[in-house]
Amino acid sequence: MPRSIRSARSNSICSVTSESGRGAKLDELLASRVKMGKKVEKGLNKEKNQSATSQDELDSNKALEPHVCTGNFSADFSELCRRNNMTFIPPVIMRPRPPAPVVQQEVSPAKGGKDKGKPSVTQPEPEQEENAEDGEPVDAPPKTFTTKDKFEYFKPSIQVEMDNQDKPDTVNEIFIRGWKVDTVMMDIFKQCWPTMEKLHSINLWNTGLNDDTLHTLSTILPQCPNIKNVTLDGNATEKEDWFELITEESPVQNLSLRHCGITNKGAKMIGRCLGSAKRANTKLLTLNLSNNKIGEEGLEEIAQGLRLNRTLLSLSLASNEIRDKGVVKLSEVLSRFPLTHEEVVERRKLMSDRSSPDRNKSPPLSRRADSKDRPGSVRSSTHQDKGGKKNEKPSAKAKKDGKGGKEEKEEKHEKTKGKKEKEDKAGAKKETKGKGVGANVGGRSSGADMQNGNTSRRASLAADAKGKGNKTKGKEKGGKPAQEQEPADSQDFINPLLEGADYIDGRLWVAGNRVLINLNLSRNEIGETGLEALLKAMQYQTTLCMENKSSGTGLMRLLVGKNKVRSSHELLQKITDIMLPKDPFYKPPPQTPEVNEA
Repeated sequence: MPRSIRSARSNSICSVTSESGRGAKLDELLASRVKMGKKVEKGLNKEKNQSATSQDELDSNKALEPHVCTGNFSADFSELCRRNNMTFIPPVIMRPRPPAPVVQQEVSPAKGGKDKGKPSVTQPEPEQEENAEDGEPVDAPPKTFTTKDKFEYFKPSIQVEMDNQDKPDTVNEIFIRGWKVDTVMMDIFKQCWPTMEKLHSINLWNTGLNDDTLHTLSTILPQCPNIKNVTLDGNATEKEDWFELITEESPVQNLSLRHCGITNKGAKMIGRCLGSAKRANTKLLTLNLSNNKIGEEGLEEIAQGLRLNRTLLSLSLASNEIRDKGVVKLSEVLSRFPLTHEEVVERRKLMSDRSSPDRNKSPPLSRRADSKDRPGSVRSSTHQDKGGKKNEKPSAKAKKDGKGGKEEKEEKHEKTKGKKEKEDKAGAKKETKGKGVGANVGGRSSGADMQNGNTSRRASLAADAKGKGNKTKGKEKGGKPAQEQEPADSQDFINPLLEGADYIDGRLWVAGNRVLINLNLSRNEIGETGLEALLKAMQYQTTLCMENKSSGTGLMRLLVGKNKVRSSHELLQKITDIMLPKDPFYKPPPQTPEVNEA
């Protein structure tokens, strides 16, 4: 082989080896760089993970801090919804109202003075009617309402009314219409509403309330400082625990439960909360139970609650399933009724507590020890008189010790005071014995009552009213009644069990409820028997209120139309004749002067 070929081969082999060596070095460099990159990436990832964990910890700490509501309903509601991870937050908007009519004022041109040279204010010209293609005029769109997209209109929103639109913390009414208020939303309201000082009305129409959300709402209401009006129309629940809204703790004054599917089960519990022998609701003024499924049993329980309730002014039971039996029971409560055994027992307790209010009371120990006129060892004037001799011994010792005659004078003053108290008590007992003999206490009648002609239930209405008037006069002559003996700062509310009663056929009869002034029984299934009972009750109330109006005026509006009886029935005409002059909205027709015929 020639040398040139060998040298060429050797050179090519050297170049190949050198190139392979260089490629290996490049590979090593690339590998080292990749390893370094991976290490750097790992380091960066670690730093990112640490920063992310620290941010998560900070966010978790922030989430753990509870939101303190400030009374700004819009801001508090949005923040609480965001914290509950709600995808859609209902907007809080002002309740739409029709715009007020624009009053155009004529502006006179300026005359001299400072306004000279200024342009006069011109009224805006009325908009011209647009012309269609065919040349006919087209009316401008009305300005009394605004139009929205149909899907936007049905989106959930919370409508509010404010005292001052510039101050968001003056929301006084809340309206929620046509979307479901679930447990999460009610818990949000539980945090917002108690901090709103101006809130007085809540209206939840057709919001799908259930037993849990209704119970939560009943716990929210006592925490709201000024809540008065609650409207829950169109919400049907399974347990019908509507009575939770009118318990003793509830401040609600006006409650509307229309179209709530209330049956006898719910009406019974409502009636028991209205009143019983031991307690009665003293805050609820109006109750609307129309368009439900209340029958005779439910009305009987409501009537039972109205026996001793002297606060409710308006009751609506229209469009229910009420019949004659329930109406007869209600009419009895409105006219007069006999007391049950439980009510008689409670009446005796109240009268005994009223005659001796300080019987079971004793001053605290600190007052006994600090009092100068009555030492702590002496409990009453009777003990002081009995132990008179024992009380003389310390005075003698005091003389020997040289303490002076001050203590002796104080002891003599106490003795004379005890004697006076004894005489006052004896005189009070004589007065109570000499009080009106015909007064019945605790259901026990005296012999004079049995001798009188009060044993018949069929006494005329006028005679009943006169009998009550005579009894009150007799009490005034014989001695002051218990009401006048009470201090002036006593409560205005008087338990109806303490009112005057008549002993008839072995039972105590008292006057019925005369505080209720509006009753709606229209669109039910009432027949002639129920209307006749209502007519007698109205006649009794009219006669009784003519003699004594201190216990109320009785019903002023009674609606019984669209029942089983035709509108031209005689009973309906008589009820209308009695109730029409009492109606405060009734305006008698003007009297025309009589024209004397020539």
